[in-house]
Amino acid sequence: MNTEREREKRQFGHRARLALTPAQIRPMDDQAHAARAMWNQLHDLWTMTPKCRRSLSRMDQTLRQARKEIDWYAVLPAQAAQAVLKTYFQAWRNCWDGRADEPNFKARFRTAMSVDIPQGRDLQIKRVHRRWGMVNIPKIGRVRFRWTKDLPVGKLANKENRITGARLVKDGLGWHIAFRIQTLEPKPEPHTGPEIGIDAGVNLPLALSDGNHQDHERPARLPDGTADRDKWLNPDEKAKLLRLERQAAHRKSFRKPKERSSNRLHRTYDQIKQLRARATRRAVDWQHQTTTNLARSYGTVVVEQLNITNMVKSARGTIEEPGKNVAQKSGLNRSISQEAWGRTVTMLTYKTARHGGTLHKVPAPNTSLRCSACGFLTPGSREDQATFVCKNPDCGWSGNADWNAARNILHLYRIGLVAIPAAGRAVVRRTRGAKPATAR
Repeated sequence: MNTEREREKRQFGHRARLALTPAQIRPMDDQAHAARAMWNQLHDLWTMTPKCRRSLSRMDQTLRQARKEIDWYAVLPAQAAQAVLKTYFQAWRNCWDGRADEPNFKARFRTAMSVDIPQGRDLQIKRVHRRWGMVNIPKIGRVRFRWTKDLPVGKLANKENRITGARLVKDGLGWHIAFRIQTLEPKPEPHTGPEIGIDAGVNLPLALSDGNHQDHERPARLPDGTADRDKWLNPDEKAKLLRLERQAAHRKSFRKPKERSSNRLHRTYDQIKQLRARATRRAVDWQHQTTTNLARSYGTVVVEQLNITNMVKSARGTIEEPGKNVAQKSGLNRSISQEAWGRTVTMLTYKTARHGGTLHKVPAPNTSLRCSACGFLTPGSREDQATFVCKNPDCGWSGNADWNAARNILHLYRIGLVAIPAAGRAVVRRTRGAKPATAR
């Protein structure tokens, strides 16, 4: 397409809160449970079928027959049932390509409830108020949703700008709808902003090499030095959460082995989920705002290549060789998981590309131990979690340890990683059996 500025296709999602009536909540839950049971049935059939007989068409025939024989499968729309099959088959493709683990069984209380609406034309979205819109959900009817973003509907929708589908997801705060939006936007011009190195930490969430650190103003530790797992909640919410957890433990103590949990205990668990979901939403909101500002301000963003899965492994060890400082390591693991460094990098990846910038990753070893002023690795320079004092007699530079690491990260990018040993540069970490991206 020859225009003044080249245009490119962009796909993204938008999540909105649904306002379901009590009469609509029950059938929505039934649809989600049917979708989960259908996934488990497909998984059992797939694992029991010999490899030579596994095929998408055979699974499709079995799914259609099950919808005829099992009456409570009928609550799930046919399009949503087909979406379960396609999602399951795509999960195996991701496994074969080395991008994910094998699909597994979906438990009732450990799985997020969700239903897919693959056809965008079935939604029939209409804005009825400044803050509310209406959407059609198959076998549920018209439902209000919170209008917080202009959507390509009505006269604004065309072949290039439209809603291609949606997914209904339930969390501790209720049901939400995630729209899949496809638009055609002008390709962003190259960002001419400065370069920045970012070090992700626990005490200082995002340390920037230019000193403009990003802090969510919530201390990572309590006054007694232990990690604060509920730092995104205010004092009243923390007190309520503690009361609910004690109440749940008290009620659970009366349950006998293999006995069904009481409705009171489930209601207490639901209240705990609401507080946890509220804290998660606040953390994600801070990440979105921070990464958006970084993508707008800097043209090149450099971060560490971290293997977070290995970083949060337990230090318990074995019975023969028990680990050391297990409690401290558990607190550190909890703090790392709470900061969600991987989600921050994911946001920076697509937001920098949207604004015309680039994101680069450099090896992480020794970035927090090397002095950013003299470049030497001197033992004992990092005195504690937040203090770095270079022990090199000819240097003596001192500053925040995370800031020092951010400066080293940016320096590694500028020198082209020549300070990294050749053996370290040659290692390509990917899942066993996975092909490189170029080969795929």
